Parts: sequence; C-alpha cells; structure tokens
Amino acid sequence: MESRKLVLVLTGVAVALIVVIGGFSAVLLLGGGDDDGSSGSDSSPGASPAAGSTPLPDRVEGELRLFGPDPITLDPACASDAGSAEYIVEVFSGLVSFDRELNLIPDIASGWDISDDGTVYTFHLRTNVQFHDGSRRVTASDFKFSMERALNPRTQSTVGEVYLDDIVGARAFVSGEANEVTGIRVIDDNTLEITIDAPKSYFLAKLSYPTGFVVDQREVGDSTCFSGANWTLRPNGTGPFRLAEWSLGQRIELEANSRYYLDPMPSLAKVTYILAGGSALIMYETDEIDLTGVGVNDIERIRDLNDPLNAEFVEVESMDTFYIGFNTQEPPFNDRRVRQALAMAIDKEFLADTILKELVVAANGILPPGIPAYNPNLEGLPYDPDRALELLDDAGGPELLNDKVLLTSGRGASLGPIVDALLLMWEQNLGVTITVQQEDFGLFLRDLDEGDFDMFDLGWIADYPDPQNFLDIKLHSQSDNNETAYSNPQVDELLEQARTEPVEETRFRLYREAEAIIVQDAPWIPLYHGKANALIKPYVEGYVVPPFVIPNLRYISISR
Repeated sequence: MESRKLVLVLTGVAVALIVVIGGFSAVLLLGGGDDDGSSGSDSSPGASPAAGSTPLPDRVEGELRLFGPDPITLDPACASDAGSAEYIVEVFSGLVSFDRELNLIPDIASGWDISDDGTVYTFHLRTNVQFHDGSRRVTASDFKFSMERALNPRTQSTVGEVYLDDIVGARAFVSGEANEVTGIRVIDDNTLEITIDAPKSYFLAKLSYPTGFVVDQREVGDSTCFSGANWTLRPNGTGPFRLAEWSLGQRIELEANSRYYLDPMPSLAKVTYILAGGSALIMYETDEIDLTGVGVNDIERIRDLNDPLNAEFVEVESMDTFYIGFNTQEPPFNDRRVRQALAMAIDKEFLADTILKELVVAANGILPPGIPAYNPNLEGLPYDPDRALELLDDAGGPELLNDKVLLTSGRGASLGPIVDALLLMWEQNLGVTITVQQEDFGLFLRDLDEGDFDMFDLGWIADYPDPQNFLDIKLHSQSDNNETAYSNPQVDELLEQARTEPVEETRFRLYREAEAIIVQDAPWIPLYHGKANALIKPYVEGYVVPPFVIPNLRYISISR
C-alpha cells in the first residue's frame, strides 16, 4: 500500500515483511525480528515491537485475540500501509468488495448496470446501510463526497488519484480546473453514476481499494491526511465491525456492528488486536492469542509432521513481490547495465531457500503466482557473477557504487540477514560496498515519494488480482506510484493498450510482453514472492489465510 495488505512477518531473527497501502504495497523491514525493523524479539503477522503493556481485560464469549500492527492511519483516503488496511476493511466499506474466494461482490451497492460502451456504471445502493451510530443511512451523496475528498489535493492523499483517476473529470478536479468530479453523479439517494474515460475491465476492482470507501462527512469535515485526524480514534464507519477502543501501542478492540447489512453477520462479539508483547508463538502456545504467523526461527519445527502444532498450520501463496528499486533518473542507476549488474550478483535461490527457509519463492519477474498473466516460464536476469562484473566494468567500474546508499525502513543495530546477504553478495561478486540507511516508516515513505534515495527495498502486494495493479500502477512512466521514475515508451504503449483491450487473452499477452521488457531493464530487482502462513486454534472456525487484504473477520466464529 504505499499501500495495503494483510501483514506478513517472516521473523525470528529474520525478516519482517510489512505490506503497505498506496496500492497496498509492502515494505521490507529487513532489520531484525519485528515488523518495524527493530531487532531481537520474535514476531508474527501484524506483530508490533515488544513494549510495556497494560493488562488485557478478561475475555468475553465470542472474542478473537491476535497480534496486530499499530495502524498509521484509519482514514480510508490516506491509508498507504497494510497494517492500516487490515482494520480499515473491517471498519469501513465501499460499493464493492472481495469475498474469501476472491470473487468481486456487491457491498453497499446491491448491484450495478454497465452501459453498452463499458464506460458508465450505475450503482444501486442498498437502502438499509447505516453508519455505525445509527444516526442516518448511507446515500449516493456520501459516496460522491468521500471519493472527491480522496481526490482533493487539500486532503493530501498519496493514493486517491492512483485508484480513482479513471473517472471522468478526476484529473481536472485534482488540478483545480473543476470544482467537482463530473464523472461522479448523484442520480438520487439510492443511485450513483460513475463514468470512466474508457472501458476498463479492472475498474470495478479498483473501487475495492479504501479510496472508494464511504466516510461520514459530518465527522470528517475538512480534515487532511496530516492534520491529526482525531475522528479516526472513533470512526463512524459502515463495516462489519466498529472501533471500540484504540490504545496506542497497546491494543485495538473491534466490536461487531449489530446494524451490518450483509450475510453473514459477524459471529464474533469482539476482536482484540494486541499491539505489544513478546513472542507471538509463545503467546499462541499459552492460549493468549488464537492466531499467529510462523517465522524463520520456528518454521522447521512447525512443518515437522510430528510436532503437535503442525495440524494447526496453514500456508498459502501470497500475491506479492519484494524487490530492490532504483532511482533510474540519477547516475549511476540511469544506466541499465549497473542495475543489471546488481541484479545478476544476487543468488535469489539462496535467499529464498536457505536464509528464509522456503517461506518465500525466488522471483524471476514482477507478477507473483496467482495473478492473471503470471508467466512461470519468464526468464529473469540469472545469477551470473562473472557477467555482472563485466556489465559493471563496461558501465565504468565498481567505483560507481561505492558511495551509494540502500534506503530501508526499520530501526535497530541489526540490519537483518537479507540485507546482510545482499551487501555481502555485492561486495564479493562486484567489489562494491553499499551503505545502508535505516529510517522510520513514515520518513521512509516520504523520501520515496520525494525521490530522495539511490536505491531502496520495498514490496508490493496486490490490492486486487489483476496485472494492471502491479505493472501499470508501479511501472508506467506517468504513474504517481512509480517511485523509481522508470520510463520506457515501449512499455507505456503496451500497458496503455492493455488498459482497454477487451479480449482477456490478448490483454494478458500485452502485460507479459511489458513485464519481459521491464525485467531486462531492471528498474526493480525482483527478489521473491511471499507465502502467507498461520497457526489457527482448532476452536477458531471460518478463518482463511488470504493472499491480500480482504474483509475476513465476519466469517469467523469461536466454537469453545
């Protein structure tokens, strides 16, 4: 996200993968065992760094407990990290959503009509959707307000235009040339019309992103992404759960929304996210939490069929790609030979299989398994230290890189085994010494937005299962989410053709062609695709491990 997704943490003394929203992207916190990059403690999906904590209240019947991140924001217009999205998709809702089988389903919209030319969507809103406080129902005007707020430059959202720019009039509104988005039209309280600039098969899926969610304009007012937004401490959402308590750094408590409008209604009475603590695995074994991920230190034990916890273990592919990105507009990274050299000096199989113990899969390309158009036969840049050194010598030699800095999000004395391994491979295979600069997460994202970096480590998790969400949003030259400033006219042309191509097979072929070029240009070094895993207590029923962030809690029940 960057932008969103369910948090993956591959830990122990290993690596934390935190997905960010802005797409939901994922930040590689390669700095130790915690999801903020601090070192020294065990961690789990969504785990926060160890800290002093106040005692938890006694459990209530129907309560689920798990680790969770402290969200950066709960404002749907502003969220750019997976940890925040995990809560936002439960507290807020939009016109459409994804179910657990990753089918796009109606949400606040009961259905929609699409014009013959594929550009006009008429959404029919449910008449029984109320805000959490029960004070009034949601109308089409609330959606127009919410989407225009996400697009309004005064809100300072970094993701609004990325996900809503297909709507006619969005760019004119953002630039100040219009005082409304003309393509968002209120027909009546129950009917919202959205007109897009061309027929695009993925448009509905983009509305599942939080920038398309509805907020209560009475409480939001003119608040911005950086104004403190006290309203998010008790947001008046519409989702299956309402925020009952947020003790910063301690816990978040969600309670079932008794006014929820879809089946199934939430079965859980309460969900408690513990934001601080020690080892998540120990807490799981002592029944303090009901779900946890498994990190590098413990994965071999849990995979052992003889271990009692093995029967409670689930592992699935996650739709994400973790990578090294370059500032392609600044020397020496404006020379693709330098980028290719750094890529070909990395043994990705060693990283995935030995260091991360097969918790991830080595990546040849940008698209992860599970995304349509994924090409299992794509030939990425191979591990070839001799060729890597030749390329670097041709570009000017190792001295080009000796003062360059790898920007990473995290804190603590230890950089973590992945960064350590990358630095060692580059030193041994290329004779270069790369410096690492660790920054707090917010500062890290700011520097990426401003282009203030040489190279960085990051990840991207799908917001919706479509190749456009990776290739177009992250690597089209005009995309606001293209941190690398990569530009290739041939790639742009292929991506633009794919946007409106009606034949699915042809559209996917265009994306594969674009991906093959991108991989050779190497604005990214794709490192690996993650796997999501979880230990799930036998009394927790209905939980699935999703490959990206979706509303999940209303399907869960406690049977003890």
